[in-house]
Amino acid sequence: MKRLILVITAAVIGLFCFSGCGSSTDKDSDKISIVTTIFPEYDWVEAILGKETDSAEVTMLLDNGVDLHSYQPTADDIVKISSCDMFIYVGGESDGWVEDALKEKKNDKMEVINLLELLGNSVKEEEVVEGMQAEEEEEEGNEAEEEEPEYDEHVWLSLKNAKTVCTEIADRLCKLDSSNADKYKKNLADYTSELDKLDSEYQQAVSSAKNKTVLFGDRFPFRYLTDDYGLNYYAAFVGCSAETEASFETVLFLAQKIDELSLPAVLTIDKSDQSIAKTIVDNTKNKDQQILTIDSMQSKTSEDVKNGDTYLSVMKSDLDVLKQALK
Repeated sequence: MKRLILVITAAVIGLFCFSGCGSSTDKDSDKISIVTTIFPEYDWVEAILGKETDSAEVTMLLDNGVDLHSYQPTADDIVKISSCDMFIYVGGESDGWVEDALKEKKNDKMEVINLLELLGNSVKEEEVVEGMQAEEEEEEGNEAEEEEPEYDEHVWLSLKNAKTVCTEIADRLCKLDSSNADKYKKNLADYTSELDKLDSEYQQAVSSAKNKTVLFGDRFPFRYLTDDYGLNYYAAFVGCSAETEASFETVLFLAQKIDELSLPAVLTIDKSDQSIAKTIVDNTKNKDQQILTIDSMQSKTSEDVKNGDTYLSVMKSDLDVLKQALK
């Protein structure tokens, strides 16, 4: 699927090169133009800029509910990226289209932030834990090529990673707009203080929890969060999996783990139909576990932003859900 997306993206970029190079954009030359791919990046930028700023225009590309793993840039998206002053993206396999898009940039001084590159050694490879259903291998030639490691892209689900990224965003903003550097530094200090406070609340909740294991009847994009606080986990699929149906063996294993560990809940992520979670519960001894949704922020929209969702508000809501799952 990801290879198909890259082919389609290349076609879009090719079309842009042929017919869009002379296009003008609506960019206000007096403002910094910042393009982000996903909601957390967008909200971090907004927090550092400040609520009532008129120094920048910020665009969130994935603003209609399409998640990172299936997003395909439009020709208009490529135009926005090509002319912006700062571009922020995750940098994993799902962002394979970015390299070609950046070849079309018109601004040689563009500040580019690749989250995986920035976070370096703290980025984790995806792992298949006991009971988890591995993805079906794509058919290759007669001889299988040695595969590159696939990294877990969901780095934003760590408050510690958020601090690192926000510091980098503030540094780049100060470089682009030195006249407002003091404001950006103050906003960063205020925001990192809030991140630290919430980090401490997570640690306290886990430290005082009855159990230290979460179980997902779904994909599992929360490895950074669970690793931050020393939690164990079981799940149906890895975080970037395209699988939608769990095998009977996977369901039965997860149901037995619930019984063995007396877990009170099965977790699902945003936009899940909860069918796998319900089947897991139906196969437990007591069949009375809660099914709780924890927000991975993969499908946030501009409408959610208008309604007041922020990175911090979602992470606080996720903490409330986590507390219920750890009872």
